[in-house]
Amino acid sequence: MMSMTFGVSSSVTLLFDCWDVHGPVGMLLSVFVVFLLTVFFELLKVWKVWLGSSSKLAQPQHLYAAPQSLSSVSIPALESSPSESSLTPMEPPPPAPSTTNRWLLHGIQAVLHMLQVSLGYMLMLCVMSYNTWIFIGVIVGSLLGYFISFPLLGQI
Repeated sequence: MMSMTFGVSSSVTLLFDCWDVHGPVGMLLSVFVVFLLTVFFELLKVWKVWLGSSSKLAQPQHLYAAPQSLSSVSIPALESSPSESSLTPMEPPPPAPSTTNRWLLHGIQAVLHMLQVSLGYMLMLCVMSYNTWIFIGVIVGSLLGYFISFPLLGQI
């Protein structure tokens, strides 16, 4: 039975039987791989948010001002205007985004979500190996990934 306390051993089995680590070199390589996966996980979260915000920018927005109500406009102002239709803007409506593009973007977001959830669970299982070095790799990878991706969130 596996121990349920953290240990600093240089031998561990991660995720699959084929990822069996024995020795300090294998542990260092495994910590580095887990570190990179965690940085990618943090960047993936920002990428998904960026795609969501860019899809909202692609949706048609109403650029027209609401017509003024008659109670806020005096009667002489209406009589001096050539017609009531001159109060509404005459700009053409913006083109609606293609339905195909919206479905494609939604499909990409769904795949990114599936990848994010899968990677998150895999990292959780790596931490549940109760190896201190793997745990530190996940924590430091999360720190670096957030440090890199946080400024990108401000540009969205």
